[in-house]
Amino acid sequence: MAGLTLVVVQAAGATTRAGRTEIVVTGPVHQRSKAALNADIRARRRTALVVNVRSRRGRRHFATVHRRLQATVELVDVHPVADPRGLPEALAAAADSGADLVVVGGGDGTLSEAAHQLAHRDVCLGVVPLGTTNNFARGLGLPLRLPAALRVLTGGKVADVDLGHVAGQHFANLTSLGLSVQVAQHVPHRLKRVLGRAAYPLTALALLPDHRPFTARLRIGDEVHELATHQLNIANGSHHAGRAIAPDTGLDDRQLVVYRLGDANRLRLSLATVRQTVIGPRRPLARTRFLTAGEVWLETDPPLALDVDGEIRGRTPVRIALEANALRVMVGTDFPDR
Repeated sequence: MAGLTLVVVQAAGATTRAGRTEIVVTGPVHQRSKAALNADIRARRRTALVVNVRSRRGRRHFATVHRRLQATVELVDVHPVADPRGLPEALAAAADSGADLVVVGGGDGTLSEAAHQLAHRDVCLGVVPLGTTNNFARGLGLPLRLPAALRVLTGGKVADVDLGHVAGQHFANLTSLGLSVQVAQHVPHRLKRVLGRAAYPLTALALLPDHRPFTARLRIGDEVHELATHQLNIANGSHHAGRAIAPDTGLDDRQLVVYRLGDANRLRLSLATVRQTVIGPRRPLARTRFLTAGEVWLETDPPLALDVDGEIRGRTPVRIALEANALRVMVGTDFPDR
């Protein structure tokens, strides 16, 4: 979205129980080309670092990430964040620090917040995957091991990727509703540390017997789709629960992918989840019941909360939209930037 001015406004109560920095689009501004930004990152090496040290691996690896970056770049701003409520402020400060590259370490919730803060800004996001599922990093084809991930920051390239937008918030990977919201609210943080990705399906199985199905109505263009389910997902990214959604999805494919898991029957939800986990990564979108769109109007009966990349934000009815080329991110040289 070149040619836009970004005005930063601090608004109380817009984060999860804290103030958040909102980005308001007002008028024309200059944004460097990808090639120019990449050249400045290599030449000036001005880098900011923000790490969620409450994430699964953030506390353990912060010192290593800080030390290795300090040896290769000029660190102009550093924020180890122990309380997630402080992430918006830390990320906004990093974006305004004069850095060309803002390196962010954490899980999908942290990186979604980073995407929101850096969307349409003249800076590049560098990803250090330190979370449980790391869906955003997987969708970018980034290595999950720390040494290889850090090498991408110094030897990769700048690419444009899409973001979703819902309830005043950009999201990098997935907005969902239904059982996933209860899982996000109840999965024990300690269990995630011990079991990693397995903590989510185990929590879902424990909650499923008491979960009630809902009816969703989706308006895409002139078409209206009505369905009953326990779980509905609207994906910008290509991965869900650490697994590929389909082989032909991506973070730069200019479309949202809408799909439900099962219907109103709890057993069929479980079977659909297993089938998607096993077959989904090999099954193209054209061979599924997935819907694709640039914009979705969604209402549910009853109204439901939204899980936006692992954080509970907003409620239905709601508009969910795609913003193409909304974020600059550092990726491997083999990433097919479209």
